[in-house]
Amino acid sequence: MGLSRAIFGIATLCATASSTKAETVANFYKDRQVSLILSAGEGGGYSTYVRAFAPFFANHIPGKPNIVIQSMPGAGGIRAMMFFHSAAPRDGATLGLVHSGVPLAPLLNLNGASFDPQKMNWLGALTRADAICVAWHTSKIETWEDLFTKEFIVGGTGGGSQMETYPSLLSSLFGAKIKIISGYKGGNDVYLAMERGEVHGRCGGGFASLETTRPEWLQRNLVRMPVLFALERSPERPADIPIIERAKDERTRQILQIALMPQSMDRPFLAPGSAPAERVAALRKAFMAAAKDSEFVAQAKQQRLEISPVSGEQVQRMITDAYRLPADVVKAAAAAMHIE
Repeated sequence: MGLSRAIFGIATLCATASSTKAETVANFYKDRQVSLILSAGEGGGYSTYVRAFAPFFANHIPGKPNIVIQSMPGAGGIRAMMFFHSAAPRDGATLGLVHSGVPLAPLLNLNGASFDPQKMNWLGALTRADAICVAWHTSKIETWEDLFTKEFIVGGTGGGSQMETYPSLLSSLFGAKIKIISGYKGGNDVYLAMERGEVHGRCGGGFASLETTRPEWLQRNLVRMPVLFALERSPERPADIPIIERAKDERTRQILQIALMPQSMDRPFLAPGSAPAERVAALRKAFMAAAKDSEFVAQAKQQRLEISPVSGEQVQRMITDAYRLPADVVKAAAAAMHIE
């Protein structure tokens, strides 16, 4: 009887403590203005996403604060991350949405990136941006195996873009017979070049984007998709084998882990590293609840925004794992991505 009473007492204390924390979080955010720092300028894709998401995020945070979006572009997102590193208030009332590649900037020794993303509190990412290679139906490139027996000519927009980085990965890591024709202004121009027969295909860009911009290609079976650039199976196309599963050895897997990490946690949100733990937990819970809110999902679909949320814990783990990789692997990944 004594033991049962003790257990009951401990359970009651835990429940009370949890309730008190939730109440404290709600009290903190009630009638408060939360600043949401955007690492991009106004009018672009990041701005579109954050303005669609912010009202739902606010509604799911205990206390329902008012979220005010502030744009802080510069240095590809590094300026905003330096703000969180050195100047942002650490009470949980200043949050951020930053470029997905920014967490890798210090690892890859990019100029000005003197912050530690492992010490930030990552709240979640709005989507996974798995990329594909598409080949025109007359190109004779239909399967993964075809990449090693037939030349695959793809269009590109310049060094550093996915349309050139990803074909380079296929060539350097797997030995695919790929030739890049550079100089196109954008992905749409490459699609037009495919129709004209100038190139066989394009790497980079997602299936959802293709489905939105070129639905007739899919309906008429005009393209093949021999490659899925992803670190895990896609919920939308589970039968497609992600490139990580085709890695010949652990070193190749590690290089891909770095190269593809940004697209696996696209449009990530964060709070400063020393924000109170109970507020971070509440923010992470609110983030996932908002990202799965049926009204938000419907609105995002109407605006053609791709939503496949990644939890804050998953984002934190991906970043930690990347920073644990050997220096020679990091160097090889930087070379594959044309980062000097």
